[in-house]
Amino acid sequence: MANRTKAKTRAVKGKKPAKAKHKAPAKKKIASKKEKMVTKKKAGGAKPKAPTKLKLVHSKPAAAPAKSPPAAKPALKPVPNGKPVVKSVLKPTVDPKAKPVAKAPTKEEIVFKAGDHVVYPTHGVGKVLGIDKQEISGHSLHVITVHFEKDRMTLRVPVAKAKNSGLRRLSSRKTMDTALATLKGRSRVKRTMWSRRAQEYEAKINSGDPVSIAEVVRDLHRNADQPDQSYSERQIYQAALDRLVRELAAVEEIDEQAATQRLEQLLKAA
Repeated sequence: MANRTKAKTRAVKGKKPAKAKHKAPAKKKIASKKEKMVTKKKAGGAKPKAPTKLKLVHSKPAAAPAKSPPAAKPALKPVPNGKPVVKSVLKPTVDPKAKPVAKAPTKEEIVFKAGDHVVYPTHGVGKVLGIDKQEISGHSLHVITVHFEKDRMTLRVPVAKAKNSGLRRLSSRKTMDTALATLKGRSRVKRTMWSRRAQEYEAKINSGDPVSIAEVVRDLHRNADQPDQSYSERQIYQAALDRLVRELAAVEEIDEQAATQRLEQLLKAA
């Protein structure tokens, strides 16, 4: 066995060493299309991320507001009999079908009484018959009943609207003296169309002011030596004269015939 191993070692030693083979340089790999696409994408920038999905979160229902403590009940007052008494806090109910009750007029509103002579602007002097309570269109009102003897007419004026309607007492003696002094003055006729002057005269008559009415009588009066009046002038003149005569007769407490004569004397003397 020892001889065999020696012979093998000799044979191995006697062989020539093998020459080292030169390796060929590795060939460059040709990049595939997919790799080119990847490199382009990397060079262009990072790929945008996909939008994140929002998760729906179910909100819990809001907590109910805390209930306010119940109102304290009214204190019960002890009664000698031993039974408590509870005060009622309920408001009295109003029946919508109930008719409105008329309020009693105050002393400031009641300035007239039965038998008084009053002046209404568009009708002149009248006499108060009384203050009555009447139902008009479902409303109860206190009205002043005025009778105009010459016109044979009765007028009812609500107490609350008596002042605004122009209903007034008779003029004072001082006011009537001013009106009579106006008749003595000179007439002041405007040089305008008669239709316009007629409207102004009618407005003065309906105002109920005795001084303004006296101005109409003065301007439209004609003496014997002056030209006659036209029909419309005579109508307005007579209406103004009648108003002034009735108030003068009521203030002076004379009849209308005596008041007319007095006014005519003043007009002739002017």
